[in-house]
Formats: sequence, C-alpha cells, structure tokens
Amino acid sequence: MSPQPPASQGAAARKEFRLVDVTLRDAHQCLWSTRMTTAMMAPIVEAIDRVGYAQINILGGAVFDVSVRFLRENPFERVGLLCERFSTPCDGLTRGQSLYTFELFPDDIVELNSAALAARGLKVLTVYDALNDNRNIVSSVRSAHAHGMQVNAMMTYTLSPVHTDEYYVERARELVALRADYISVKDPTGLLTPERARTLFPAVAAAVGDIPLRLHSHCQSALSPQVYEVAMQSGFSLGDTAVEPLANGASLPAAEEIDRRARALGLHTGIDRDVLRQTSEYFDWLAARESKPRGEVASYDPALYEHQVPGGMISNLKSQLQTMGMQSRLPEILVEAAQVRRDLGYPILVSPFAQYIITQAVLNVVQGERYKTVPDEVRKYAMGYYGRLASRPSDEFLERARIRDSDISDERPQELARGWIPRLRAELGGQASDEDVLLHAFYDKALIESLQPAPPRYPERTTPLHELIRYLGARKDIEHARIRFAGVDLAVSS
Repeated sequence: MSPQPPASQGAAARKEFRLVDVTLRDAHQCLWSTRMTTAMMAPIVEAIDRVGYAQINILGGAVFDVSVRFLRENPFERVGLLCERFSTPCDGLTRGQSLYTFELFPDDIVELNSAALAARGLKVLTVYDALNDNRNIVSSVRSAHAHGMQVNAMMTYTLSPVHTDEYYVERARELVALRADYISVKDPTGLLTPERARTLFPAVAAAVGDIPLRLHSHCQSALSPQVYEVAMQSGFSLGDTAVEPLANGASLPAAEEIDRRARALGLHTGIDRDVLRQTSEYFDWLAARESKPRGEVASYDPALYEHQVPGGMISNLKSQLQTMGMQSRLPEILVEAAQVRRDLGYPILVSPFAQYIITQAVLNVVQGERYKTVPDEVRKYAMGYYGRLASRPSDEFLERARIRDSDISDERPQELARGWIPRLRAELGGQASDEDVLLHAFYDKALIESLQPAPPRYPERTTPLHELIRYLGARKDIEHARIRFAGVDLAVSS
C-alpha cells in the first residue's frame, strides 16, 4: 500500500478523509483496562474488514504488556492471527526505544521487534517518543522501512509555555527528514481545542508537504469531534476512531460521528455504514455480555487543562486511593500533579511520564512535604536519561532531588547502542525464535512460561442471534426465554 495524498493535493483528486479503527487497541485500553481478549475480537474480524477503514490499529504498548501479564496470551500470536484475517492494512504502535514497557531497550532489540512484527504481517508501524525526542524513534523508523513496513510517526500534543506551534513545526520537520510515510498529531488527553487546532494544524500541514497527516485525539474534553473537523479543513487525510460502544469518554471519537461530519464537508470516507452498524452492534452486545462499560460523551471540565491527567489514569488512581482509604484526597493529588509537571519542565502526561508524575504527586501529598522522596525514575528523567527535556526542571526540584546542572545530559545513553541479542541467544540456545528472544528481553522466564497456547481455531464470525443464544445457554438463572427475531418466534428452555 502506498501513501494516499492529502485531500488538499490536486484540484482534480477526490477529497477524502479516511478513518483508522482503534477499537481493537486504544478503545478497550481506555475503557476496558485493555482486557479485550483475542477470542472476543475474532468473531467480528470479517465484518470490521468490510467497513472500509484505511487501516486497523491492533497493537500498542499496553495491549502487548497486558496480553502477557494479565491475559496470559502471546501478543505475537494475536498480531499474526489478525493480520492473516484482515485484508485492510494492520497498524501497530510502539513507544520508540521503550517498545512496550517503561524500560529503554537497545537498538538491536528495537530492530528485531520490527522484523518480528513485519514477519507476522503488520503493514504500518506507528511510533512515538514520550518526550518528542525524535532521536528515540530513529531505530524504529529505519528498521520498519528495512522490513517493508510503512511508518506513522507521531508527535505528542500537550499544553505548556514551551509546547508552541513553532515547537511542533520543528518536530514535524524532523519527522519529514526521517522519511515518515505518515505524520500524526497524538493528543492522548484530549487537550486540543478547535481554536488551537486552527493555528497548529495549518502550520504542521505546511511543514510536512505531501506527507499524509493523521489525527489521534481523545475525547476527555468532549471537544474532539470538533477538532477532527478542523483537521479535515486543514488538509489532514486520516483520523483515528472507534466504534460507538467503545468511543468517547477517555477513548477516541465514534467512527459514526466522524464519518457524518466528514460527509457533511463533502469528503469521501469509504465507510460502509451498514457494516459499521453491524460491528457496533457486536461490541454493544460484547459490552453487555462481559459487563464492560460503554463509552459516554464526557462533560467539559476546565480542570483537565490544568492537571492534564488522562482519564484512564484517573480511574486507576481512584481505585488505588480507595484501596488505601484516601479517595477524598484525589482533588489535592491532581492539583499537586500540575505543580509537579511544572517543576519537572512540562513532560507530557503519557506513559511512562504520566505514571511518574502521579507517583511523585501522591508522595508529596501523603508525606506532607514536596520532594521529600524522589523516585529513581523521576531523577533519571530529570537528568535526561529518557531523552531531551522540553524545559529545564525548577531550581526547587533540582535542589531537593540533589541534581546539579552538570548531572543533566543531552546525550543519548550509550547503552542503547550496545546489543543484547548475542547474550540472549547464547542463554536461550540455537532453537530460540526471534519472538522468543524478544519476550525474554521484555519479561522474566516464569511469566513467559505462563502464556497459554493459542487455540487451534478461533470462531470465524458471529451474529447477534448466535451471541444471544450462546449467552442464554451460559446463564444458570434463566430457565425459559422467548426470542422474537426477524419475524420468527423462538422458545428456549434449559
């Protein structure tokens, strides 16, 4: 698949705004704590493939990690199964040098990961660095291209005095120099407003030229659908969406809504609304069957623009505070998180730095003293271990953390150039596959051995009637049911 020109290129070209589906990745990551299993996905794959998406996003850092740690599934097996069944190009996201965890991995592991994903059939590698330090995605971009994948390079949006339009134009030019096939604006907390988009998007579009632009903006502020309209008007040609039951809230905007807005602007989306409705019905039913929440349109909250904490992280924080009997201190912690972020030089609240900031904020509030305890990860961030900082940390933080200016480095850590693969292959033996090597680089042996083998066959497709009968059969508290479906009455007894 070759990149499609943006809608603004060529007066004779049909103006398009194509949708990318993130239901199988970011949507359930935001709303279902990443707990959608491969078995839940498999029956609806054939229908998703016929919706008319430009790409289907199936993999991300949290999806990979949760598959291993909690679902006990081999994530490479999932990638292979989905890529085999989809004719639509499959897209997978990694966090640059961090790949799927919070640790930085050397270049040879990053390169082997690209090879393994390409071998499984992935067509587009989406990659970003949490600090927008594009030195940390070079190995991902080059190795993806070397193995025949296209690259969707992201720059992550946030609000601060240093994250100006000019800042993002400079980052966009760096991605152009890396020969990215697509360039995305990633807005993980939904901080973009239509007003900011009207200055930022045209500036970025001018900087990237003919490279297709893609928008990824969450709905936490409820402004995302309007921001997508501005993107359409600014020459963006792709937008990330989810089916309606898993859209909105902390997730992405609904495909149904963005399709409607694009068509109203005279743009072609390629979406088959009947098939889209079929897929939405399946996930609506899946949410009921699995007792999972449906996405709801968020209420506008001006506090979001101060603390900037993603919705999924707030939900996790609420749960943890409740366990500790500290739920009443959530507002105080969010206010402190905003101060910590300022003191640390405005890191973007995306993994792993969102977790670091929240951890530091909780420590400050619980201990009643700012920076009495500074975790090692926070100190490493402030000293430049993870990449180039957007702004120097405050004097108060540096003093309390015992960090001197001479401790802050702008150099890439030397260990990233040192290889792990020879050591891992020696430890695992000559029969180890590339995927075995990668899993042992990421996780300990006991966790890998706990992974369940993939079943020989997942269901190929499903229907609402089939799912209903299957659901009734699994319930022990229902003895009789009457189903009226498509003009036919069915009586079911246990």
